[in-house]
Amino acid sequence: MPTRATPTERQKRLGAELRKMRVAAGRTTEYAAGLLGLDRTKISNMELGVRSTSPERVRLLASNYECSDQRYVDALAELANSRKRGWWEQFRGSLPQGLLDVAELEWHATRLRSEQAVHLPGPLQVGSYARAVFDAALPPLPRSEVELRVIFRLHRQQILERDNPVNCVAYVHESALRMQFGGRAVAREQLQHLCEVSELVNVEVRVLPVEAGAFPGAGHAVLYAEGEVPQLDSAHGPEFTHADAQLAKYREHMDWMHARTLGVRESRDFVHHIVRQL
Repeated sequence: MPTRATPTERQKRLGAELRKMRVAAGRTTEYAAGLLGLDRTKISNMELGVRSTSPERVRLLASNYECSDQRYVDALAELANSRKRGWWEQFRGSLPQGLLDVAELEWHATRLRSEQAVHLPGPLQVGSYARAVFDAALPPLPRSEVELRVIFRLHRQQILERDNPVNCVAYVHESALRMQFGGRAVAREQLQHLCEVSELVNVEVRVLPVEAGAFPGAGHAVLYAEGEVPQLDSAHGPEFTHADAQLAKYREHMDWMHARTLGVRESRDFVHHIVRQL
């Protein structure tokens, strides 16, 4: 199997799950190596995500690790399906891998919940707003880099419009709605678009007013992605994580937000009110 020097988050996740399954079964790397006809180093690299594997080998390992959760095994086999190349691959080598990993995480999720305090979620941004966000970077990004990132960000909106759209819930703090990236005209265009996209059946925009006071995770944005099975949930805060304790913390964050944000209709009216002020 081919080796990739820098594995994607999806590859690392598959490797971590294979290792977790092996350890739970009380099996050694030597045992796995014997099953696949490989040496221990290649098994270790596979579990680190550095070395890819096939769906057939994933199923062979799961069977010998006595994993009886067929939905989980099917989901792992899908992770190993390298024949499916996503749209983000056309940007590989041109943009930081972290951006590609976020797009891949969104694409394969069944449901996304995000918490934003400074700017709006990427898939809900219009081009002029995204450009203003990237223009604010220090040191400044080259114009070509900014435009490439804008194109990439707009491509992420496919998750909302494809045949099987992803369900998205965006918890947005009032401060993010009032932050005028690009000036008043851009802010107005962005908020009007936010109201429009919030009408989609698979999108919820819920606002947390400033009167709500302190809230968890105020220092950074959080994206929580639900996988095909609960075992494959992931989160992206300061960094990617799939550790059980971290996922539990982020789920608690999202549940807190859901309980305290305005309802969908109230939130839309709230955004319309800010638009009228611009």
